Amino acid sequence: MSRVGKNPIPVPKGVSITRTGDDIQVKGPNGTLTERIPTMIETEISDEKVVFARHDEKKDTRAQHGLARALVANMVRGVSESFVKELEIQGVGYRADMAGKTLKLLLGFSHPVEIPVPDGLKVSVDRNVIVKIEGIDRQKVGQFAANIRSLRPPEPYKGKGVRYVGEQIRRKVGKAGATA
Repeated sequence: MSRVGKNPIPVPKGVSITRTGDDIQVKGPNGTLTERIPTMIETEISDEKVVFARHDEKKDTRAQHGLARALVANMVRGVSESFVKELEIQGVGYRADMAGKTLKLLLGFSHPVEIPVPDGLKVSVDRNVIVKIEGIDRQKVGQFAANIRSLRPPEPYKGKGVRYVGEQIRRKVGKAGATA
């Protein structure tokens, strides 16, 4: 039995889950999410929990069992409380600013980098160096944060760049200098 797939998902108050064919829809106070669930995975939905089961013990079916449970658990959490990722910008002259639905980043390039914010995400900038990304879809939030970080990942000598808040960067010792 899948260790992830066998756990039931508790459904908080105000969240409703419906399955129509291969799609499962989760509605909550923050919005609505829909995801396709493999046909080999059965869903048992009650008022207080959702349980997933599978037909056979094939390797692919076992993998899909855990995946389906994890996807629905993230959807339930997202519609009841939003997912948040925070990025920190370090470096002299590095900063961020919001201009409408566009995130404007100054990261040491010869030009500012402008990134349009995808639908369903809310981005805010604090003190010009903290970028906070919020949304109900965990995948969208994480991918947008990774895209921003990939523009200027932290370098190991001075630590300049874009990093997640709380991320530890392994620092390297620079040249010792030629002393004769």
